[in-house]
Amino acid sequence: MHKKLVEIKNLKTYFFVEDTEKQKSLHLEISDPVLMELYKTDKYLKNKVPAKAVDDVSFDIYEGEVLGIVGESGSGKSVTAYSITRLIPDPPGKIVSGEVFFKGKDLLKISFEEMKKYRGNEISMIFQEPMTSLNPVMKIGDQILEAILNHEEISKEEAEKKAVEMLTLVGISSPEKRMKDYPHQFSGGMRQRVMIAMALSLHPSLLIADEPTTALDVTIQAQILELMLRLKKEREDSAILLITHNLGVVAETCDRVIVMYGGKIQEISEVDPLFEKPLHPYTVGLLSSLPNPDLPMEELKAIPGNIPHILELPKACKFNTRCTKAFDKCFEVEPELLEVEKNRFVRCHLYESEK
Repeated sequence: MHKKLVEIKNLKTYFFVEDTEKQKSLHLEISDPVLMELYKTDKYLKNKVPAKAVDDVSFDIYEGEVLGIVGESGSGKSVTAYSITRLIPDPPGKIVSGEVFFKGKDLLKISFEEMKKYRGNEISMIFQEPMTSLNPVMKIGDQILEAILNHEEISKEEAEKKAVEMLTLVGISSPEKRMKDYPHQFSGGMRQRVMIAMALSLHPSLLIADEPTTALDVTIQAQILELMLRLKKEREDSAILLITHNLGVVAETCDRVIVMYGGKIQEISEVDPLFEKPLHPYTVGLLSSLPNPDLPMEELKAIPGNIPHILELPKACKFNTRCTKAFDKCFEVEPELLEVEKNRFVRCHLYESEK
């Protein structure tokens, strides 16, 4: 196993929102001493309730690996990624507690000025929404040049050459000409490619890719994923954190997978064992919902129900309202994340005897 590049310990990221129904009983529900102290010291939190988007999440990212995070919308995937780079909007969001070690340094304890040195240079992020991630009044070329020149001591001519090279790599035709265009002159898929070019231009140690191929057609998806993997291979001490709904992409590109639901990790596994024998009922449901060419479309399985509202998550197991295997204990006690096989972790009472 390679060296740890990132070590995340007990990360809690909450959004504080108004909810009149819950305000009356708020003081009865909060038992976390860190949270109680926050309510005493931060006036903004008065009459607000915590929406626990990421709730006590711990995992590592190793040099040379591609780690996937999967789960339905609202499971906490993107908020986990934004927490690593400290891009949580405060207010209403707040990293309540936890540690995020990058190359041994806790990013949650350094100043915002120091954090800027890590963003883009050491840790780059491909955002899910290219429409809002690019500055609409700046030319595409100027935005890429700004990212390069802020972190590399090279001339403007060298930076321009590198920018053109990166746009070519991500499949933008006539890159010299398109450098002079504005974001509104690009399609959604082309804007996404520009974002990918910006993120990859500095060869970061950690690339966080939040649904990087959502707006792209299948052919370009394959090219972009191949490019990301090739650049990672060129720098052996780098890693990719890939957030996606596409389990096919996970199967093709990831070494390990984290399955999230309700702001918590439900399963961690190497990719092949996860697809061959999923353990958590939620993971089973996700994989069962994939189209199977051997079955008629009407037999496509869906996970029953919907993800509960973030302020109405179940008290014990977060999946108990949708789980077909739930029993009494699932509604009474929160299961722990246990290692039930080598390098396989699952948060489910069904496996507690195998500890």
